[in-house]
Amino acid sequence: MTLAIFKRFPALLVGLLALAAPAAAAPLTLDQLLARPVAPHGVVFEIVDRDPRALDVALPWVKQASQRLKARFPTLPMALVTHGQEMFALQDSGRTDNPGMHQIAESLSREGIPVHVCETYAGWRGIGAENFPKYIDVAPAGPTQIKNYEALDYERLVVPKASTLKAR
Repeated sequence: MTLAIFKRFPALLVGLLALAAPAAAAPLTLDQLLARPVAPHGVVFEIVDRDPRALDVALPWVKQASQRLKARFPTLPMALVTHGQEMFALQDSGRTDNPGMHQIAESLSREGIPVHVCETYAGWRGIGAENFPKYIDVAPAGPTQIKNYEALDYERLVVPKASTLKAR
């Protein structure tokens, strides 16, 4: 009898863990946030993409989403963290090639929406904080910056991938 229990133990353990583990919440969508009756404590937009040109479509999406959120919840604090391949387009050296992108990032910052990039990822490519304009905050680590906002009860809003936004 005890042998039968040990044979079933792995299945029993997996079942108990599945029941005991908290359900992982799927990331919220913009429409879900807008449908809420009460404003969240804040929203942190997350951009992480392999496409180096992702900000061409992601930043206009964030700009529009932030305007819609502000219209619905006027005092809502927001932030943006970009920590993938796309963030390198925000370097000072990219301003000439990407003036519209830089204009949107700067306007978000002026509107009180801090724009963060990941210093760790930049460092892996030999790029220092001094390579980004003053309106870009170079956070020590992008994922940690997001977790810091979540610790303040901000909702994370994952910006759709560039390939998805381009297909719309």
